[in-house]
Amino acid sequence: MKALKILVVGGGIGGLTSAIALRREGFAVDVIERDPTWSVYGVGIIQQGNVIRAMKDLGILDDYIGAGFGFDHVDVHIPTGQRVAHIPTPKLVEGYPSNVGIGRKALHKVLGDRAKASGADIRLGVTIADLTDDGAGVDVVFSDGTSGRYDVVIGADGLYSTTRAQILPDAPGPKFTGQGVWRYNLERTPGVTDLCAYEGPIGIGLVPLSDSLMYIFVTSPEPDNPRYPHDALASTFRSKLDRAISPEILALKEQITVDDDVVYKPLEWIFLEGDWHRGRVVLLGDAVHATTPHLGQGAGMAIEDSIVLAQELARADSLEDAFTAYRTRRYDRCKYIVEASRAICEGQIGTGPIVENARATQEMFRVVAQPI
Repeated sequence: MKALKILVVGGGIGGLTSAIALRREGFAVDVIERDPTWSVYGVGIIQQGNVIRAMKDLGILDDYIGAGFGFDHVDVHIPTGQRVAHIPTPKLVEGYPSNVGIGRKALHKVLGDRAKASGADIRLGVTIADLTDDGAGVDVVFSDGTSGRYDVVIGADGLYSTTRAQILPDAPGPKFTGQGVWRYNLERTPGVTDLCAYEGPIGIGLVPLSDSLMYIFVTSPEPDNPRYPHDALASTFRSKLDRAISPEILALKEQITVDDDVVYKPLEWIFLEGDWHRGRVVLLGDAVHATTPHLGQGAGMAIEDSIVLAQELARADSLEDAFTAYRTRRYDRCKYIVEASRAICEGQIGTGPIVENARATQEMFRVVAQPI
């Protein structure tokens, strides 16, 4: 199937990597993104060797590595700050690091620039007003009054996917975990040269993003799913660290001062046990398997989805065969990530057994090192 015209709904990580992978296979690709400013929040993201391997596959590895900070270990600390594990992480691409910390804005620029250079047509501030799949194609009416006909529509529009709601109205929605995550960028301290994870009921991590920048993330119990006022975000974030006893974390706590720079998100998850498509419309990434961030693999799973879906569309004899093969290749790995991440979350907030971070991290690396 080499002459497909494909619409990608969503201009985030999954949508942009889809555009790059699909254009590499020779498909015509349009991308729509609802945000007219195409903005992303300014903190960072950690990505492991499977993402580095995927970036090599997409042909953008050097640009990607150059925009971030590579490292080859994960350090696990107990709440006092004492390091209890120094875990080497598997290199999946020879000559490159096994992990990367990268700012979301930097990652967005790398992916956006390459998607545009590949020939994908990207339109901002546009959503789907109406979608009709007649079996032979999909007629789409856009919110700006324009329309188009496509062979395939890909919903890469995230946790609250409107595409999912349109094609699978009975699918379960996102579920709140009872926990939230706080993030903030800081000047990198010399000792933070890899992921530093702190165990305890308040999960804490430090991730390098560049020679001068890192970010701190904190997972905290939020049983009533509160909504915090914007002008109290920095002080509330600091209060989440009141029980911290590590001298380094206590010093960093005092640097969290700017409300506008705090990113807080309630942690939710979703996993579709049933179909990931209906007719000519298929879903990927957070639209089908949104995970909590405890294993750092949410974006990685979306990126892998994008590559696999493009491969199956290129090799299959029919769309049904392509979509079935795509789900089959992705199902077990994505389900594992969602469930293993939730287990860490539930252990932290006391709704499940405590999970040893070092063991869970080693197991995750073993799983994602396998070919996609």
